[in-house]
Amino acid sequence: MKAILETSLKAYKEGKPFAVGAFNVNNMEQMQGIMMAAQETKAPVIVQVSRGALKYAQDLYLVNIIKAGAELNPEVPLAIHLDHGNSFETVKRAIDLGFTSVMIDGSLMEDGKTPSTFEYNVKVTAEVVKYAHDRGVTVEGELGTLGGIEDGVGSGKTVLTDPDQAVEFVEKTGVDALAISIGTSHGAYKFKGEPKLAFDIIEEIRKKLPNTYLVSHGSSSVPQELIDIINQYGGKMEAAKGVPIPALQKAITCGINKINVDTDSRLAATGAIRKFFVEHPAAFDPREYNTKAREAIAAEVKKKIEAFGAAGRAADVPNWGLEEMKKLYMS
Repeated sequence: MKAILETSLKAYKEGKPFAVGAFNVNNMEQMQGIMMAAQETKAPVIVQVSRGALKYAQDLYLVNIIKAGAELNPEVPLAIHLDHGNSFETVKRAIDLGFTSVMIDGSLMEDGKTPSTFEYNVKVTAEVVKYAHDRGVTVEGELGTLGGIEDGVGSGKTVLTDPDQAVEFVEKTGVDALAISIGTSHGAYKFKGEPKLAFDIIEEIRKKLPNTYLVSHGSSSVPQELIDIINQYGGKMEAAKGVPIPALQKAITCGINKINVDTDSRLAATGAIRKFFVEHPAAFDPREYNTKAREAIAAEVKKKIEAFGAAGRAADVPNWGLEEMKKLYMS
């Protein structure tokens, strides 16, 4: 992930900012859809796996699906990232499985719900950084908490990131990437009113941490056209609302390098499957409706890649594997 995000940071410093999409994977169709979109747009991608996904799919099944995606698409710069690791043991297991990047979310206690202290966050994050860097693995930490709860993760309360504390956190932990709280939220029901992001916080943190990769979690846009399809074919998601694409694009110009998207691919798949069954009530073959889901996921991921400005950037990413990263961290 460091190689991919370094390309984004370099582009920002050159006045040509773009962000890399980090798309959650739970099954084969999602992985295939993401790789289809990355191939078509010639873009780098980060595929990330939550603890909920690892439990649902059983970690070996899911990791080998992701590795197959990498093997079948060697032209695509790809990072395999653990999303919201809750403990050192969870992170260690991910690294043992072959993840090239991990997130330790020390902003919450191990239950993934209770806000922690700054001291706890520093302690657990620094421990993970030492272990991961010794093995060439990139580390993302989090400071501040997001609203909403997804995959059982989240306190449900928003605490925006303090820029001065962010500097102290990075200095004490050595994290490569920092997820910051700027007003985004997990899930499909992010806002009751008009979405408002704290762009000033991004700008201030970017100035204070010019070489740290900045991450926006909870950034699905919850496209209205996907909600309309779901509702048209029997769903009930009238109140769903996400982060508008223009707001995410402004966040990129302020210095965000990685944007996490999970809900939107779920919505795309759900809408496609609902539509298929209404139009083909006698159908029962999973290959038929999952093909539609895969196509819908690919189309949605492609839109995000293009909106984030990452299309055509694959060739800019250096070929840094774990061995190269070990040497870099040791130096």
